[in-house]
Amino acid sequence: DSSASLSPNSSMTTKELQEYWRNEKRQCRQVKLLFEIPSTRIVEHHLSKYVLYKIIILQTGSFDSNRSVIERRYSDFEKLHRNLLEEFSEEMEDMTFPKKTLTGNFTEEIINERKLAFKDYLRLLYSMKYIRRSKKFIDFLTRPELQEAYGCLRGGQYTRALEILLEVIGLQERLTRGNPASIVPTLCAIVVCHKDLENPASAFEYGEKALSRLRTHSSHRYYIPLLETMIALAYELGKDFLSLQEKLEEWKAKKDPVRVFTLKELAVREYVQ
Repeated sequence: DSSASLSPNSSMTTKELQEYWRNEKRQCRQVKLLFEIPSTRIVEHHLSKYVLYKIIILQTGSFDSNRSVIERRYSDFEKLHRNLLEEFSEEMEDMTFPKKTLTGNFTEEIINERKLAFKDYLRLLYSMKYIRRSKKFIDFLTRPELQEAYGCLRGGQYTRALEILLEVIGLQERLTRGNPASIVPTLCAIVVCHKDLENPASAFEYGEKALSRLRTHSSHRYYIPLLETMIALAYELGKDFLSLQEKLEEWKAKKDPVRVFTLKELAVREYVQ
């Protein structure tokens, strides 16, 4: 039976086969996220003050020991709650949102109570399948960091952009397991950063990850720009690029000629205010 189940993957390289079995094992274990809020910091902005809550997101039930760290303020949680109520009012009818105290009342007792309340709040939201898979919830956990990363990318700060993107991609991947193509823009932004930092091998590695998520999405706006970039990287690295070239020619034969942006042109357009 084992040999029969492996037959569809008989053409895989050793690396691909190892990755295949890692993914299979991950699917056999229940993967969850744990939310911790260990600390806060008070930020002065113009004439006002607000508290930033440090949120550590840990993955359990995985062979990887990844964690992500983000910061959010009360108004961010408040906005998330309003947005989710628009779509999930029935699911959230028994949920209570931490009440806002008087402006500027940042006693240690109140801050600690709020930390525990937000920790429970995130845990409850994540326990509801449709909410944790919703764009609104995922955006709350990733969008501010992605906006910062793309801003750095547009400004030519590729090292800083890459640092943020690599932090976010792990969390994005865990939150969007049912929609693998949704993280393609982030993977492609990582490709662009590595390429401009003259790390072609790393750029090619992340390009392969992006292409693997587009196998059944050849109409995706990133597909052709990514293929063209991968062909150039493969040529630079001395890798076989003929199969990539064949995919590109096959796509061109089926589609009417249209203007296609480069991968970098697409990336810098993401998260433009």
